[in-house]
Amino acid sequence: MSPINFEILAYDDTPLGPLCLRRRELLAEPGTVVTEVSLNHEFLMSSYNTASERALASVALEMVPGDGLDVLVGGLGLGYTAREALVSPRVARVTVVEFLPQVIGWLDQGLVPLAGELKADARLSVERDDVYLLLSEPPARAHDLILIDVDHSPEDRLAAANGSFYTEEGLRRAQAHLKPGGVLGVWSYAESSPFTDALRRTFREVRVEPVAFKNKFVGEVQTDWLFFARP
Repeated sequence: MSPINFEILAYDDTPLGPLCLRRRELLAEPGTVVTEVSLNHEFLMSSYNTASERALASVALEMVPGDGLDVLVGGLGLGYTAREALVSPRVARVTVVEFLPQVIGWLDQGLVPLAGELKADARLSVERDDVYLLLSEPPARAHDLILIDVDHSPEDRLAAANGSFYTEEGLRRAQAHLKPGGVLGVWSYAESSPFTDALRRTFREVRVEPVAFKNKFVGEVQTDWLFFARP
């Protein structure tokens, strides 16, 4: 029997708890190697199921016409939302705002699967900042798309301070960072009626898109939720 392929690529203490990047071969699919992230000893994301992270960008792009688009992505993660935006030739610039410098380091060191592709694209820049704080302040420039994939859900947040973003006041402040006709997109692992209601009281157009996928780890179909809003 061949040895199990399992490797801890990085492990650091952060203000949000212990952060771990690991790579392993799936026992159920020999030869399939996935990269996974855990934070504060809780599973955060995987390179195995990325449909909803990619749809966050692709659906938002479908909603916005034109070329030369300026995209702001909150949360680098493993880079799948940013990469999906860069796939479009209509996108001129993607700015990723990441709170944890360790995650930016993974990209710089080539530890994540998309590192080479992302680093080779001159349209991409990655900044160390708190995207929620950034969106609460007057905008330095406006964006065609703002895509947020940071918290587990509007109710299950990585930090208590993030909660202000999901309120009507927080959404109004974020809206000021959008160009006319621009779109705000937010990722969540769960549906959220309170957040949907806040969006509808703040934005002219709101779409809630479920993204279902077969999670072979648990043998069930699971659903992530995407929230889109346009002023």
